[in-house]
Amino acid sequence: MQESAKKWIVDTDWLASHLDAPDLIVMDASWHLPTANRDPKAEYLAEHIPGAMFFDINDLTDEKSTLPHMLPSTVKFASRMKKMGVGDGMRIVVYDTHGLFSAARAWWTFRAMGHEDVAVLDGGLKKWKAEGRPLEDGTPVRRTERHFTPLMNSSLIRDVDDIKQALKKRTQIVDARPAARFEGAEAEPRPGLRAGYIPGARSVPSQTLINADGTLKTEVEIGKIFADAGIDWRQPVITTCGSGVTASILSLALAVLGQNQAAVYDGSWAEWGADESLPIETGPAKELTT
Repeated sequence: MQESAKKWIVDTDWLASHLDAPDLIVMDASWHLPTANRDPKAEYLAEHIPGAMFFDINDLTDEKSTLPHMLPSTVKFASRMKKMGVGDGMRIVVYDTHGLFSAARAWWTFRAMGHEDVAVLDGGLKKWKAEGRPLEDGTPVRRTERHFTPLMNSSLIRDVDDIKQALKKRTQIVDARPAARFEGAEAEPRPGLRAGYIPGARSVPSQTLINADGTLKTEVEIGKIFADAGIDWRQPVITTCGSGVTASILSLALAVLGQNQAAVYDGSWAEWGADESLPIETGPAKELTT
């Protein structure tokens, strides 16, 4: 495994052997699509990795935005982390119940807030349980408040105006939604959104990067998937999806390859697809025309 992969991914053996480390914070960042009718907080309270705290994607948002779970302000994020006892200098490991889904969003959020010492548990709770490892329920012991210094890393974040400029510059954009949604053959799960994709974007459905056990595929496999989609991971890349969650999986996979600056379009299709003034394409991915 390359050094870049080791930095961003930890396996279940590593986590099991480091659970008692005083500087380690484990966080359950499970989140589900609204259509799943699941309560991630309730599921967390029923069972989680010992000592894990709950990273609430729906709470850690910009409450002033009408778009789903947009990045919160640095002030709000730092306040939430401080109260949870998450501070500077701590090693953070995030996971989710699917194996690899919303944990990547939490990983990206920490990095966007300037905290680089964060990794994703490969295979998440799914693999942890399959291996018969210990679980606990209820609320973990409250930690002493710690100071968390946020420093917004704007290089990892893109907004709608950035995407407009990216189209002019022909910057690579890669979409994590399922192929049928990308091509416009299948309706979006959120009402009021057009079907299709940002002109010039390429399609890499996030689940194609993940094995059946919830672990991330090898670097060789990931590199081939992006290359086959027409993406050169060594060049600047912007990732997008429905609402910024699965786009983070693409950014994580690119970081594993060594592209640590793959930015996420936070508003994603929830924003672009709702604005009739913005251009879209349908069908298979096409080259961006002038």
